[in-house]
Amino acid sequence: MRYEQCREILLRECELVQEAGTLQELIRDAAVGREWTDFEGRLNALDAIEGKIAALETEREALFAETEAPLPQAAAPGGALAGGRFYEFAARLPLTERTELTAIYRGLKLASLKLRMTNESLMKYLGEARAALEGFFALAFPERGGRIYTMRGTPISHDMRSMVLNQRV
Repeated sequence: MRYEQCREILLRECELVQEAGTLQELIRDAAVGREWTDFEGRLNALDAIEGKIAALETEREALFAETEAPLPQAAAPGGALAGGRFYEFAARLPLTERTELTAIYRGLKLASLKLRMTNESLMKYLGEARAALEGFFALAFPERGGRIYTMRGTPISHDMRSMVLNQRV
């Protein structure tokens, strides 16, 4: 019973991570192509997926916590540091179930790492774009001293979250 629950949770997590990866690719393409239509909606959808993954992680950790007393370190594959509670849980399963579950778990971890690397590259790109804009404004408007002002003349921070350029001549 616990095997089926854990397997189902891991498979749902894999699906959500893949869905997040697809959505993140759309966000990256939109940022690179400067297509800002529904950009915030995609970010909100990514946040919703993150919430679902966190809920599944909590459910999975509760399942692992229900297992019996921990195995001796020598009996747990890779020792206590390599896999934590998951491998303690998996070590109690028959070989075929353990093999299937660990394969799903490794796939989930690899997909998560890929997603993290994609996210880091996107953040680096956005950071460089922001630095380029700040440099442009510093050179184009040196009298501002690198500051940006609202239409009312009050200074605002350089977070560039919502920037509107007046194109009216």
